[in-house]
Amino acid sequence: MDQFVNFMVIMLGAATPLIFAAVGELVTEKSGVLNLGVEGMMLMGAVAAFATTLTTGSPVLGLIAAMAAGVMMSMIFGLLTLTLLANQVATGLALTIFGIGLSSFVGQDFVGKPVQAVAAVDLGPLTAIPVIGPIVFGQNPLVYLALAVVAGVAWFLYRTRAGLILRAVGESHHAAHAIGYPVIAIRYGAVAFGGAMAGLGGAYLSLAYTPMWVENMTAGRGWIALALVVFATWRPWRVVAGAWLFGGVTILQLHAQGAGIAVPSQLMNMLPYLATIVVLVVISRDATRIRMNAPASIGKVFHPER
Repeated sequence: MDQFVNFMVIMLGAATPLIFAAVGELVTEKSGVLNLGVEGMMLMGAVAAFATTLTTGSPVLGLIAAMAAGVMMSMIFGLLTLTLLANQVATGLALTIFGIGLSSFVGQDFVGKPVQAVAAVDLGPLTAIPVIGPIVFGQNPLVYLALAVVAGVAWFLYRTRAGLILRAVGESHHAAHAIGYPVIAIRYGAVAFGGAMAGLGGAYLSLAYTPMWVENMTAGRGWIALALVVFATWRPWRVVAGAWLFGGVTILQLHAQGAGIAVPSQLMNMLPYLATIVVLVVISRDATRIRMNAPASIGKVFHPER
């Protein structure tokens, strides 16, 4: 039972950066924009959070810096794709490559330096409840923040007029423009939110999950977050379920190695990404469902004058 509790606690933590990054990308894609630069934005958020926390001693300032770094990276993407009308897929890939290189350059003086990790919540008697207590009431504050963000996004998208407008822009930007909605401004806002959430996901990695800075520490989580959006069929709460699934696979391979199972470590490290490929293949077989749930204008360039 202790092993089960430990597994669940770590699994929820491992899923948190995926939730942040995926729900941000979900909002971006709901507006009709496909940003493949999540990995680069997460890395910049991770290094910005770590550097700021290490120099100021304030994790709160670190989180703010991570969100700011993610937004700045996303604005580069927005300028190129929304204003200069560059191809979104190519620009997103370039943003990831740029983020990997820039984060390595910025973080070269911080490699190997420790920082005080963001502590888990201790609610006293509630945390002491057997089994349920540590899992539900003993998590890192960012774990609860991730769930709160998902709840807020779900409410915004499906219970507010602004959310309806954003979804309308993603479904038909020309129709939204024809009735007077500022398509480009709305998409800039969605892209900025996606960047902020990706930066926050990176910050969780460098301040809570493994409180240090290591080059390429996201290890492909940005790509898994992109796959999660499709896995969730663009529904916020399904993102949480998918993130828990992939988080469980990640921790399972670590537990298997710790238990001494005679399987090559390289093969075990492949499990999260193998699971991603399998899930995407299974989902892609139902093309009708994908077309019904995917924003109709996703990835398409919008020309205001047309």
